[in-house]
Amino acid sequence: MKISTNLDENIEYLENLFADSGDLVKRKFPIGTSRRRWAYVIYLDGMTDRGVVEQTILPRLMASSPKTPEAFFHEPISLLETLKDGGMTTADLREETDMDNIVHMILSGDTAMLLDGDCAGILIATRGWPNRGVPETSVEVVVQGSNEAFSEVMRFNTALLRRRVKDTNLKIKQSNVGRRTKTDIAVCYMEDVVRPEVLAEVEQRLANITIDGILDAGALEELIEEDTNSPFPQCQITERPDKAASGIMEGRVAILVDNSPTAILVPATMNSFFQASEDYSQGWEIMSFTRILRFAAAFFALALPGLYIAITTFHPNMLPTLLAFKMAAAREAIPIPAVLEILIMEFAFELLREAGIRLPRPVGSSIGIIGGLIVGEAAVAAGIVSPLVVIVVALTGIASFAIPNYAIVSAFRICKFLIIALAATLGLLGFWIALITILIHLASMKTFGLPYLFPFASGDVNGYTDFKDSLFRAPMAFMKKRPIYANPNQQNRQQPPNNLGNPHVKE
Repeated sequence: MKISTNLDENIEYLENLFADSGDLVKRKFPIGTSRRRWAYVIYLDGMTDRGVVEQTILPRLMASSPKTPEAFFHEPISLLETLKDGGMTTADLREETDMDNIVHMILSGDTAMLLDGDCAGILIATRGWPNRGVPETSVEVVVQGSNEAFSEVMRFNTALLRRRVKDTNLKIKQSNVGRRTKTDIAVCYMEDVVRPEVLAEVEQRLANITIDGILDAGALEELIEEDTNSPFPQCQITERPDKAASGIMEGRVAILVDNSPTAILVPATMNSFFQASEDYSQGWEIMSFTRILRFAAAFFALALPGLYIAITTFHPNMLPTLLAFKMAAAREAIPIPAVLEILIMEFAFELLREAGIRLPRPVGSSIGIIGGLIVGEAAVAAGIVSPLVVIVVALTGIASFAIPNYAIVSAFRICKFLIIALAATLGLLGFWIALITILIHLASMKTFGLPYLFPFASGDVNGYTDFKDSLFRAPMAFMKKRPIYANPNQQNRQQPPNNLGNPHVKE
């Protein structure tokens, strides 16, 4: 709908549209000393910085005009142009002729000003909604490195990225999704480093979203994934601006969603979920050991309960004789089979995990530790489970906490029960069938055109360079190439000495 030259018609349309909105602030007032021309200002209280509107804009317009009102009738320049050029001291304003865009920007926190006799309005950037500033990380905690985290305000998040990547090639394309929420999103990437086909695929998937509303990055993540039936994440969620900036410099695309304190990084291979920000803040020796420990923890978190069931139930002859006797003695008074023991303790552990998350933070950690000790000890004392089962379940839980990404841990939690079911049915044969099935599923997956298991699969495509940052982390001096995410024309991240002054030179 186009803006009418009749100010009263515009006012009637807007006030009918915002009927019963108690947070709407509006005022019609004359401009200048002669009071011959009228203006109308409208904004939403709480979404707007009222100080900017009432102390900077309105007093200047109501007290006097940049030119005398008589000049408007003798010069060809319009009142709209005059106000834009000198009537308002704020720099961030623009002209708008579409009423629907005016309404959208009012709902986003901007102030709209309509003028009598003009078929266009002025949008003034006055967004000032409540926020908690730049918080500290609460999920991806590191021992050494930055503690800044994304906030719920998208403009703060883009500033955190700009602060870390001071390069004009960092592009931030803003749009909105959701027919009703019209949630602002920003697609952030390095123009010369990103793969054009990946960027085009991201933009295409975002453009294809037709939904009433997006309220969080997690909902957007599910809508842009390729395989929605897979428990394994195909996008990486991070709350850390340093991690998002690092991903962007590697050629990945970061998607910021307004009202969400996280960023979505794509593409995301399985290897990326085992990398933490502090891996590059400490020495390569200790971080390589830590990286290997994480992969080992992933295997234990996925396979340990199923392996225990398969061996103790079907293949006890594989155990050393002394250990087999001790396990048999421990299970002698247990009235239920081993698989039921494991399921009872796993179920109890999952309940404690969820309870620890939902309870207030000071209480949650205590409940998790004390509850686990009490439940485990009580179950052993009651003769419901054997001590070894408690140890197996506890080791499985501890191993899952060693993995730095919660989404991949959730996938392992689901697959763990598949392994338990097949191991309880077919023993070691079922155990290996389950593992191979999961491996085939992972090998068949792609993330925005890249193999999900890269560099463990198809590593030769990038000259096996990505192995330097996979199971172990090589010294920074040896990691001269960017990962597979980057444009093939921009593979070098460490330039030769003669190119140090030109970071955008093609290799």
